[in-house]
Amino acid sequence: MRERSRLGHFIGRRVRDPSDAEDILQDVFHEFVQAYRLPAPIEQASAWLFRVARNRIIDAFRKRKEQSLDELANGDADDDTDPGEYRLELALPAEDAGPEAVYARSVLLEALQDALDELPPNQREVFIAHELEGRSFKELAAASGVGVNTLLARKRYAVLHLRARLQPIYDELEI
Repeated sequence: MRERSRLGHFIGRRVRDPSDAEDILQDVFHEFVQAYRLPAPIEQASAWLFRVARNRIIDAFRKRKEQSLDELANGDADDDTDPGEYRLELALPAEDAGPEAVYARSVLLEALQDALDELPPNQREVFIAHELEGRSFKELAAASGVGVNTLLARKRYAVLHLRARLQPIYDELEI
């Protein structure tokens, strides 16, 4: 398939472990074969493949994140989250995916900034520190004196607000 190289590069830039990236690529192609067998044709195969790839990357990240939170709750996580891992990037259209993606990205970033400004300061600070700066909850708790569970709750409320606020924009842009 002619999209294999581009798709592999797309996934590889977002997933650190090459074997995980290859697994995601295989999952995407498997899903493509399954979808191809359905009576309704896939209109824009390339866009469909990249959307499925992005969703699989997010699923993999969520799964890994859930495991980390379980470890954190049990108190046995060393939580060495790499600050260079920019997780917000997974939810945004890629910068190199064309003019529509660049536009959608700018609209989403502006809406995100507006939604962040609406949050109470303690929720905004936790969300920014954890999601954008890559700081661990342990680190935040040590620096602020606020318990990890309180920080987790604040971030949860922030995420719920941001999801509700940004979902109509995602729907409108059909990302």
